[in-house]
Amino acid sequence: SLNTNSMKTLVLCCKSHPKPSCGYPPSQWCRSLEIVRKQCMELNATRPDPVVPPVEITLYYESLCPGCRAFLTEQLFPTWTLLKDIMNVNLVPFGNAKNSFSCQHGEPECYASMVEACVLHAANHAAFPVIYCMESSADVLKSAKPCLQLYAPFVKWQTIESCTRGELGHRLMHQNAVKTQALKPAHTHVPWITFNGEYTSEWKDKAMSTLFNLVCSLYKGIKPPVCTGALKKLDRSFC
Repeated sequence: SLNTNSMKTLVLCCKSHPKPSCGYPPSQWCRSLEIVRKQCMELNATRPDPVVPPVEITLYYESLCPGCRAFLTEQLFPTWTLLKDIMNVNLVPFGNAKNSFSCQHGEPECYASMVEACVLHAANHAAFPVIYCMESSADVLKSAKPCLQLYAPFVKWQTIESCTRGELGHRLMHQNAVKTQALKPAHTHVPWITFNGEYTSEWKDKAMSTLFNLVCSLYKGIKPPVCTGALKKLDRSFC
């Protein structure tokens, strides 16, 4: 049987890196020391190097822009779901709006972008799933409240409404405007995507179709297993 210290080791391994989840149910943790060693080795192998910074992706976008919505829902969110250990995502809803918050797709977009800015401010780590839910729905604005209730139930809808109606929402949008207008080179379209603070047309083109592979290639640390498998497939496709 497994002693108490060995069991504690497995528990600590699993808790220190909950994704991917432990491969054995708690009922089997005490079966053998081999399970402890195997599980801990697997978790250590998939843990990102804390010294190597994650890939920083910043998306400058408009909430009702069809191209922005497609990139966020078909490339950015799925990639983040798989590679969140080696990438960070920053969302800046503003895009081609003007300082007075006149928006390219009309007043509904101004309001939707402010809602998303308020969600980012209030929901923290849960904000991206909420915004993905909104952007992948048929109606971005009508889905805002149910998406918030589903993915960030700790945030009340009244908090978001107060934000959009008050000074906070306008301050958040002004901050997004400043960030967008400070881009170098200046953005000429949306979605505008930077990697580690830099923009290149080559990266943008790759991001629009194969963001997952691009993030894996830009990460400087030891590639997680999900990356190495994808990159091998990519290499074979160019043979």
